[in-house]
Amino acid sequence: MELKGKKFLVTYGPTWVPIDGMRVLSNRSSGQLGQQFVEVLLNKGAVVTALEGPVENRLSTKKARIKSFFYYDEFAKLLRNELKKKRYDVVIHAAAVSDFQMRKVFKAKISSEQRFLQLNLVPTRKLICEIKKILPKCLLVGFKLESQLPQGQPQSLNGLLSEAQCDYVVVNQLLNGYRGIIVDQNKNVLAKAKSRTKMVQQLLQVLEMRA
Repeated sequence: MELKGKKFLVTYGPTWVPIDGMRVLSNRSSGQLGQQFVEVLLNKGAVVTALEGPVENRLSTKKARIKSFFYYDEFAKLLRNELKKKRYDVVIHAAAVSDFQMRKVFKAKISSEQRFLQLNLVPTRKLICEIKKILPKCLLVGFKLESQLPQGQPQSLNGLLSEAQCDYVVVNQLLNGYRGIIVDQNKNVLAKAKSRTKMVQQLLQVLEMRA
């Protein structure tokens, strides 16, 4: 695949879900991997739109369309609208989307004087499963964070490969430094990387070699 001129949608960073009027649940995603994808794709002449979560260091470039989000519901709406109005060739869905949300958000700030607090959480909707329903012809790259990389063919990717119909999945491990692998629809490991920069290079090589 020639990357020059291709339309890419790249999502990255965490999402927030509210607990009360002031507090949120989030995760430790830095968005660095997604930002590196954007920069390298721009250098290769791709047309890039980025959906950027609440990261510490915002991506600063005039070459890409960058749309910011903070909350899960905000991101869900932004992603859906973006997919409906543009025909993207490739979607790199690296955003660390919240897996859980409050069953019921507290309307006011919870008093810090409480000695015990129980939060009732329910699963969020898997947004990645909606991407190919809206844009069935796009090439979809999903991401999965694991405590440790799987040995042999990973069995924990059935949801991303069958339900979300990802063409490729990047499996990441952050414990004791970054490591990652790229898996195809048949669970074959196509490439390995020991840094975010190398992972970006490896994935773009996989995309460029795709017929």
